[in-house]
Amino acid sequence: MVAVADAPFDAHEWVSFEDPSEERTWVVDVTFLSSSWQCIYGAGCQGILTEPTPERMEGCCSYGAHFADEADAERVSAAAGTLSAEQWQFRAKGRRKTGVLKRDSKGVMTTRLVGGACIFLNRPGHPGGAGCALHRAAIDRGIPPLELKPEVCWQLPLRREDTVSANGHVTTSLGEWGRRHWGEGGKEFDWWCTEAPGAFSARVPVHRSLRDEIVAIAGQDVYDLLASYLESRTAQRGRGASLLAHPTVRKRAASPIAESRAL
Repeated sequence: MVAVADAPFDAHEWVSFEDPSEERTWVVDVTFLSSSWQCIYGAGCQGILTEPTPERMEGCCSYGAHFADEADAERVSAAAGTLSAEQWQFRAKGRRKTGVLKRDSKGVMTTRLVGGACIFLNRPGHPGGAGCALHRAAIDRGIPPLELKPEVCWQLPLRREDTVSANGHVTTSLGEWGRRHWGEGGKEFDWWCTEAPGAFSARVPVHRSLRDEIVAIAGQDVYDLLASYLESRTAQRGRGASLLAHPTVRKRAASPIAESRAL
C-alpha cells in the first residue's frame, strides 16, 4: 500500500474480495466510498455545461438520461404515468403521443428534452419545486428514488463495470463516475461534482449515504462485506492508521484557496 504522504495526487485506494454467492471478484474504490462526498444539487452545483450555470438548477440533467435496457425504459415510462401535475412540471408534454422517451438513428434511447434539459426536470419557479420529478414523487411516497428514476440517474456518481476473462470469470469494479467516463463530452464540462471541494461535505461516508444504491448494484451480501470492511478501516484510522483521502480533499487541504466558486 502506498503511504498517504507519498501517494500520487490522483491516487485511489482499492480493495478486492470474492463474491460470497457467485463466481465474481469485486474491486471496490475505498477512497471514494469512504469519502464525505454528497450531491449538492441546489446548494453549490454548477451543472455540467461548458460554463457555470447554477441559476438554471439543471445539475447533471442537461442532456437527458440514457437507459440501461428496455426494462429500465419501460419502468420509467410507467412511473411517469403516475406523477401529478404538482410533482411534474412537464406532465402534459409527457402525456402526448410522443411520450417521455426518444430513440436516435442508432437506436439509443434517452429521455426527451424540453427547453434544453430532461423532460423530468422541474425548473426554478415550478410550484412543486425545482429538481427531478421522479425523485420528488419517490420522496412523497416514502420510497427510494431508485425505484422510479432511470438507472444511470440513481447510480451517479457510482459506477459499476463488469469485465469477463477468457475463462468466464467476472471481475466487477465499483467506484466513482468521473469526468472521463462521459467520453469526449466530459472534457467540455466546466464543472464535475467529484472534482468539487464543496461536494465533500457530508457528515457520513458515501457507503452509508448511498447504501440503497450500493445494495441495488451489488446485492445485500456484498454490501454487508464492504460496509464491515470500511467501518473497520474507519475504526483503525481512529487508532492512528490511515485512509487515503479523496484527491479532491487532498487538493483542498494542500491549497487554502481551493475552487471558491465550488464551495
